[in-house]
Amino acid sequence: MIPAAGRSLQRLDPMLSNSAKEVFIQGITQDGKTFRPSDWAERLAGVMSQFRPGGSTPGSHLSYSPWCIPTTMGNTKCVVVNRELEEYEPMAWNFVLNFAKDNNLQVVEACLLPDPPAAK
Repeated sequence: MIPAAGRSLQRLDPMLSNSAKEVFIQGITQDGKTFRPSDWAERLAGVMSQFRPGGSTPGSHLSYSPWCIPTTMGNTKCVVVNRELEEYEPMAWNFVLNFAKDNNLQVVEACLLPDPPAAK
């Protein structure tokens, strides 16, 4: 059974609100240890590459989905997961959150801001 939209985030992590636009899955376990393998974020985002606005197209597996982006914050690998993924494919949303839960990873609400313009 697939949970109703808007309830799965709360069910998987009661500390996150249903209004979170983005969640960050951090490569740090609840015990404070660095999650391995070191390329876990790229692997997870690669698996999720087919889920994108407009659906999968030829060659779309060669780039990350805008709804699931690997990044590094400080020295911590993260995957930024946009809430639009849940609206498009609830099972994919549940997959990434269950990945975090199953691996005891820290998950936080946040907003990814664009990089500032380069200094001249």
